[in-house]
Amino acid sequence: MAKPDKVAAVAEIAESFRSSSATVVTQYTGLSVSQLSQLRRALGTSAKYRVAKNTLVKRAAEDAGVQGLDDLFVGATAIAFVKGEPVDAAKALRDFAKDNNALVIKGGYMDGKALSVAEIGKIADLESREVLLSKAAGAFKAKLSQAAALFQAPASQVARLAAALEDKQRNATGTEAAEAPAES
Repeated sequence: MAKPDKVAAVAEIAESFRSSSATVVTQYTGLSVSQLSQLRRALGTSAKYRVAKNTLVKRAAEDAGVQGLDDLFVGATAIAFVKGEPVDAAKALRDFAKDNNALVIKGGYMDGKALSVAEIGKIADLESREVLLSKAAGAFKAKLSQAAALFQAPASQVARLAAALEDKQRNATGTEAAEAPAES
């Protein structure tokens, strides 16, 4: 018979799996409570870091349709449920793991696919969405400026050519008038 509190915990974890853009499974053995609090602060509002029993997490993952993570649910397991950009959470976890050897990233899940530790590292190496969007906007602006200059060039060349022809005609008519004999 399942206890009501365990059923509620499985339902809550399953909902976290469903509503997350990504999840990162970690092993936290050896981290103190203050270090776990520090990790949660590092993750900020982009992710919710939850310690849970492996059997409950396995059931919740199965309920949520998450596959390929069963091998990761061994030992002291905690999961970062990412609500925002996966890049920010992956960077925070990677940086914290560098400073604290007790935190071990085991793998993750994103877009219906299990992620390896190397793939999470690649995600952490990406620039944030805002930076990528600003770079794209800058590139578009540069291309538009180049296009405007390209379209403007023929018009300005025609204007300079017309001015040169006009000057040439004035000079030609001025020299003809000076060369013509004066009638007396």
